[in-house]
Order: sequence, then C-alpha cells, then structure tokens
Amino acid sequence: MSERLTRRHVLRGLGACVALPAFESLGAGRLLASEGGPAGAAAGAGLARTATGAPLRAAFVYFPNGAIPASWWPKAEGKGAGLELSRTLKPLESCREYLQVMGGLAHATAEAGPDGAGDHARGGSTFLTGVRLKKSATDLRAGISIDQFLARKVGHLTRLPSLELACEPARKNGSCDSGYSCAYQYNMSWSSPTTPVPPESNPRLVFERLFGEGPHGRRAESLARRRADQKSILDHVLDDARAMQRRLDSGDRRKLDQYLTSVREVESRISREEKFGAAADPAVESPVGVPTDYTEYVRLMYDMLALAFQTDTTRVATLLLAHDGSNRSFDHIGISEGHHDLSHHQNRAAWIEKVADIDLWYAAQFARFLETLKSTPDVDGKPLLHNAMIVYGSGNADGNRHTHSNLPVLLAGRGGGTLEANRYVKHGRKPMTNLFLSMADRMGAGAADLPRFGDSTERLGDV
Repeated sequence: MSERLTRRHVLRGLGACVALPAFESLGAGRLLASEGGPAGAAAGAGLARTATGAPLRAAFVYFPNGAIPASWWPKAEGKGAGLELSRTLKPLESCREYLQVMGGLAHATAEAGPDGAGDHARGGSTFLTGVRLKKSATDLRAGISIDQFLARKVGHLTRLPSLELACEPARKNGSCDSGYSCAYQYNMSWSSPTTPVPPESNPRLVFERLFGEGPHGRRAESLARRRADQKSILDHVLDDARAMQRRLDSGDRRKLDQYLTSVREVESRISREEKFGAAADPAVESPVGVPTDYTEYVRLMYDMLALAFQTDTTRVATLLLAHDGSNRSFDHIGISEGHHDLSHHQNRAAWIEKVADIDLWYAAQFARFLETLKSTPDVDGKPLLHNAMIVYGSGNADGNRHTHSNLPVLLAGRGGGTLEANRYVKHGRKPMTNLFLSMADRMGAGAADLPRFGDSTERLGDV
C-alpha cells in the first residue's frame, strides 16, 4: 500500500463495508466511512420469548407523507363487533383480530419550533428516535432508534441482530429538506445519535444476506465461502493497519484505534453468525433484483421480512416503504401526480380523494403482509402474527398541514398474547415513545434497562 492510500481494502457482504481510513500524517485525503451494524448485544440480555416459548418479533413499517385523517380514522372508538374500520383501513378486515388502531400518539420533537421548515426530515428520523434532530446537512445529531436498542438486547439470539429494508435507495449525505441532511429522510434506524443504519433496497441482496447466493440446496456453501473471503480480507486490512501504525502521529493513532474497533465489530459479527451454523435455505427462488413495478417491489420486500421472521434469522426489523416527502406517482392505480404534491391538497376534493387512494393502496400491501404472517405457523403452532408486534405508521399526521400529533399509527400482532387487539383506542396526546417503552418491556428490556426513551413520559397503558 502506498503512503497516500491509493489502494483501498473493502469488505462488502452481509451488509458490512469496512475501509481503511485516510490519515493526514500520511498525506491522505478525507476520512473514508466505515459502515456496518451495531456490535453484538451484551451477554445475558433478556430472552424475548412468549409464554409458549416462541420468539417474540418486533417490526416497524413506515409510509410517507401522513394520511387523510377523515379516511384513516374509524368513526368512533370501539372493539370487536363495535369497531368499524375506516375507508383506508378496510383492507385489514381479515386481520382485525390482530389489529389496534392507536389514536392520540404524537412526536412533539418533530414540530417546527425554532428550526422552521423541514417536517419531512424530522418526521422520518424522529419516528423511531423521539428526539429533536440537529438541523444540518453535515453535522448529524439524532438518537438511537428503538429498533437498534432492541437489537442490542436480543440481537445475540439470532444470526442477524436486526434487518433494515427500504423500497428505494438510501441517501447518506447532502441537503434534502430545508437544510436537513438527506440521511434524516432516508434512514429510520440509528445505531447512535450520529450513525444512521442504511437500509438495503435490493431484494436480491437482502435474500443473499439472509440465506446466501445461488439456488436452493447450494446457498449454505456460498455463504460459508463468502465468510471465508471476508475473513481473509479482514486479515489483510489488519496487517496493513498494523504496518502503518508506527508511522502515524498521535492524532492519527486515535483515528486508527477507532477504525480497528469497527473492524473488530465486523469480526465479531461474522463469528456470531458462524455460531448459528448454516443459514436457513427456504425453497424459494432468489429475487433477480429490483422490480420495475412498485407493487411487486413492495410485496417482495414484505416477503423478505416475513421470511426473516419465519426462519428466525432476526427478530427486529424496519421497512421504509418510501422516504417522507416522497413524490412518487402511482400510475398503477391511475394517479399520475406525485404523492407529496398531492398531499398539499389545500382542501381540493379531487386531490384529497387521490391521496386517500394512495393511503388505501399502502394499507392493502400491509394487509397482505399481515395475512402472510397470520397464515404462517410459528414454532408453538400459533400464527407468526400472534407472536409479533408490528408498528405501521407515518411521522407526519396531516400531510397538508405538516402536523405531528395524532399520528396515523397501527399496532399489529398479539405480542405473544400480551396485547389486546381488534379495537380502536384514543390514548390522548401521548408521546409515541411511550408505546416503544411498552414494546421494549415485552422484548425483555424493562424499566431497569430502559427507564426512558426519547421524549417518553411513561409506559403506554391499555395496549
């Protein structure tokens, strides 16, 4: 390797990318990013299982630009036969016995305050963090997201601590929404206040990360070969790092120490995955890539999430259907205008109707996913959906006014029998992070582990 680091050693695979940083004392340019999942959970973390011994799963699904309130909310609180699902939520009728419509939840930290415009950025990265973002295109400051906290607690129990998915490519830098970094809008998971966890948007790469490359019956071999290659590259990188250590000044030695820490985290993750032996090998074909049809794309990513839960490859996941502020058109349902443009309808009846149709389409795709989990038996014989907690919602409430109170939020699943469903409950104006505390309790992280989260005030009762 030359002293100007013109050659980069890169590890790509299983969602990790580790590159040697650039050192000013060697005359190199700017620091290269090192990316990857969080370190393994601490030993002795709580075992998140149901009363029957089945694992408990948690997922968080995000749809953009809020919803039309009049079409989203049921007419009145109710449960069982007394619950009449709204126009938007009608596709979920077949799964209503696993469904809670949760009124009154809010993200006050996403309100404008002195920061002015930027509600899409705030809505996206506040959704799972519950903290006020730092308004900057380059100096990120959010907070750890609830999915990553749960991954630290239970991730050591599965081959992948968590799974982050999206139906569009992530953007990690640049300015997107009124001076906020694009990272805020395109990432809903954060492993630390300054580190977003980029989601994977290519279904084929998701599948290969979960199960390996190639056809059914040959994936275990390809996954083992990939791990061996990764170890070889890591060894090479570490040899180079040690060789240059003697030539660095004190500042760059600290930078190298940070880099070596990230390398050891990748090593630990590979070792942890090997501990679980061969990955599952479902008798389904690997996706060919990103579908051009958006319906097929969304359904395929939901299928990847269902497979990950079914095979117990992970118990914590996120799915970003589209970034907040997305202006995607929906020609496949006869809507050629952009979603974000339509969401600023200014009370035009025709525009409101089109946004309600988009909301309905998103709800129908979610319903299909829930039906898959409902029809899939878990290890205890109960439906997989029974042993799950799945949040579906948006960080904006009324997209026309950019409000962040009374967010459109559903909680699907029975949490292994600990959640009441088939109802619509108005919780009053409560931080959404209160719900996250209640979910964390069920995942084995009680008040001692997580007394507060984001702007929470208490555990959310009546769930």
